[in-house]
Amino acid sequence: MQIEVFHFNPFMENTYVLYDSTGQGVIIDPGMSNVAEQNVVKGFINEKSLTITSILLTHAHIDHIFGLQWAQEYYNLPAWCHALEQLVLDSTPIITKAYGLPILEVPENVHFFEEKTTVSFGETTLKIRFTPGHSPGSVCFLEPKNKQLIVGDVLFKESIGRTDLPGGNYDTLLQSIRSQLLVLEDDWKVYPGHGPVTTIGFERTHNPFLVNL
Repeated sequence: MQIEVFHFNPFMENTYVLYDSTGQGVIIDPGMSNVAEQNVVKGFINEKSLTITSILLTHAHIDHIFGLQWAQEYYNLPAWCHALEQLVLDSTPIITKAYGLPILEVPENVHFFEEKTTVSFGETTLKIRFTPGHSPGSVCFLEPKNKQLIVGDVLFKESIGRTDLPGGNYDTLLQSIRSQLLVLEDDWKVYPGHGPVTTIGFERTHNPFLVNL
């Protein structure tokens, strides 16, 4: 499986396109906030001759869904996230207005996946792990074959996701990291929702929030 990362919108969010040798792929957290950013993703997908089969959300904070409606319409696909993100989805117009941004309507055509299930494309299977704390329904996508992990805003290089937004909880987030991420081997690559790629081993020994877990 290959992973391409794009840095979009005023929050410098990481949007991911995952694909494999079959030419099938998925978009995770479509954060493109304008036509130029949309064209970057569209151009990459066209260049690689990819067929997008799913649009996945690690969570539904506005910086991760600016491009959701465009992606759904352009690729004629629903989005998928955890059911507990419905509260976050419903708050989209209020949050964008509070930030002084163009108001986004509540996303439609969003489906919910169950905990401990999988998403497949081509020859690739992603395992879904429920990791609340940053938001009520945050999930991570694990690709075991190559030990790659898309974590959204649960974990960053030498930091963790904020927990002061509605539905966030510091203790819950640490428990999610402890029980779902730190049980993985050190060589797992971690692809966060903002900032650079890291590894489980690096965070286990260098992340000030995790060293005592």
